[in-house]
Amino acid sequence: MLSPLRITALLGALLLGLSGRVVAADIDAATYGYPLTNPFEATITSTPADLRPLLPTDLEIDQKDYSINLRPEREHELPDNFWAVKKLHYRLAQQDRPAPLIFIIAGTGASYSSSTPEYLKRLYYSAGYHVVQLSSPTSYDFMAAASRQATPGYTPGDAEDLYRVMQAVRAQHPKLPVTKYFLTGYSLGALDAAFVSKLDESQRSFNFSRVLLLNPPVNLLTSVRNLDRLVQTQVNGITNNRTFYELVLAKLTRYFQQKGHVDLNEALLFDFQQSPQRLSNEEMAMLIGTSFRFSAADIAFTSDLINRRGLITPPGYPIYQGTSLSRFFARALQCDFDCYMYDQLLPSWERTTKGTGLAELARQSSLTALESYLKESDKIGVMHNADDLILGPGDIGFLRRTFGNRLTLYPLGGHCGNLNYRVNADAMLEFFARG
Repeated sequence: MLSPLRITALLGALLLGLSGRVVAADIDAATYGYPLTNPFEATITSTPADLRPLLPTDLEIDQKDYSINLRPEREHELPDNFWAVKKLHYRLAQQDRPAPLIFIIAGTGASYSSSTPEYLKRLYYSAGYHVVQLSSPTSYDFMAAASRQATPGYTPGDAEDLYRVMQAVRAQHPKLPVTKYFLTGYSLGALDAAFVSKLDESQRSFNFSRVLLLNPPVNLLTSVRNLDRLVQTQVNGITNNRTFYELVLAKLTRYFQQKGHVDLNEALLFDFQQSPQRLSNEEMAMLIGTSFRFSAADIAFTSDLINRRGLITPPGYPIYQGTSLSRFFARALQCDFDCYMYDQLLPSWERTTKGTGLAELARQSSLTALESYLKESDKIGVMHNADDLILGPGDIGFLRRTFGNRLTLYPLGGHCGNLNYRVNADAMLEFFARG
């Protein structure tokens, strides 16, 4: 199948307050020392290599990919070219001794094997934890193989799907010596983690000792619309993506001609931004927005196809292994996340929950819906950035009031750009070490 996750991966490779008696742990920029003051640049290029955690270079990880069959009916319902995702895959890295196990939930549209879960796996494995990497409920593999409705975006429902996956993972490894359970997620995966933690309070399958939320959206609708707007940024009169890509590729071509080699990685992206060909703020904003648009299109395309809604792919259209779906995905790209919510998510949610209206759907799916629980749960911590692109007015105030001294607010880093900064890595390890 044509997967925009692959396209997004190529883009990534291409450019890759006060709360009563306690206060959030704010960190000033001078003390923090993170070098990227531009949130767009931080979001795209991440942390320079020499400022990342010093993980063992000879670290040997005992890991393996496994699969679980949670939706056996999909094996017959899905087209042939979905063969690779008719079972849900995940990655387990295990220690050779009893240890805590930490579940990692990926961000919007991301697979369990994408770069950020891989980095977090190495970080936590080197500290002595078993690690399980899970795809986002918004990834096409999770939608196809694990989601009951295959219409992600209603966070309580997504959390229930994730919880069943976690239970199935544990059942598949009954002899794994686990001393306690931890949970973390980044971006949308952090929001999912909060709802999974709340669900576990009643189900008690894991009794998570510590839960860490990394750069979560506070109001889901605000974050989605912030990212959707980025793709509409005007770049020197450019109003269509094709011309924009031509501009970016021209800059990259000139850069590579000067360097004489091509080695696409985050270090190169950082160096590229120091060159005369560097991208402007508007160009970086459009790149981030375009990447999110690909993820939104993937969700809309996959949800429509699995549910046979006929909005993008005609019902009954013959799809076999090798069938080109490019023209249908091109149609999906015309639908931003708002379009997906109105055309697919909202009708599905209203039908299954008897709820009414996008505002109520967004409220029930946001961090604010868990305010009382999050205030009372000492095991949950948050790490966020004051310049994060997904935050809106009042969001930082909510985080301060709700988490108090369990919130660490970094001044820089954009959206998840500083997760692999040495200071952040040390803080993440310290958080779980206290559990």
